[in-house]
Amino acid sequence: MGDESRDPRVIRSVAVTAGDVVTAVESHHQRDERVVLRVTPPFSGRMRARIHVVSGDREAAVEGQTGESVPVHIDPLTLLDDEAPPYPRPGDTEDALRRDPDVEYTVDRHHDRHREALERWRDHVPDHVRDSVTVETVMGPVTVDVAVLG
Repeated sequence: MGDESRDPRVIRSVAVTAGDVVTAVESHHQRDERVVLRVTPPFSGRMRARIHVVSGDREAAVEGQTGESVPVHIDPLTLLDDEAPPYPRPGDTEDALRRDPDVEYTVDRHHDRHREALERWRDHVPDHVRDSVTVETVMGPVTVDVAVLG
């Protein structure tokens, strides 16, 4: 098998795209689905994590029963540092617009302001990805370096 392993504890670093991090975090705030960044076996020192929608408890049960190595799921929120901007909620955008004495509230203006707030948020999130993170694996926690691509 060379440098590849079924043991996720061999992982030293994980590469993620900025777009996958933003999409996964945004999905966390918008959907009932569990969206993660997934690292699939065989494992090696440097791995690539890709966005993945977890299909529920059944997915983990099936993976565990097959005898194959289980992928590592990274919660995208754990990748962000404490200074990451909060996700803009429509209600917050509306409140800010209504408090602005120089602008009249309209639904179209609210829509535009919220879209702009989301664009600013998306632009800034990649700047707040941690240099390392501890992830849970079936073999126990593993601390890995994080490299942001793009």
